[in-house]
Amino acid sequence: MSCMTSKDRRGLPDLGDLSPTPNPGRERLQHLIIGSENGVRGAINALHLLRYAEPFEWSRLFTVPESGLVILPEPGEVFSYLLRYRQLG
Repeated sequence: MSCMTSKDRRGLPDLGDLSPTPNPGRERLQHLIIGSENGVRGAINALHLLRYAEPFEWSRLFTVPESGLVILPEPGEVFSYLLRYRQLG
């Protein structure tokens, strides 16, 4: 999956390698959580409580630039989007 700003199609070099080395017998799933800093950290912590992923396994938080982001999946990949609302406070 490629990620770049909507104005600069060269990509975001500081994102690092978003595509881990293939692992035989395992399917690569990529998760993307977008929201406020508290919301994203809360979702990461909730997934940790469910024993789905350790907080240190997630990348650092990236601020979405004013120009936005364009995400380009690999050919043949599919996409599903879930929108949920969380209670503040």
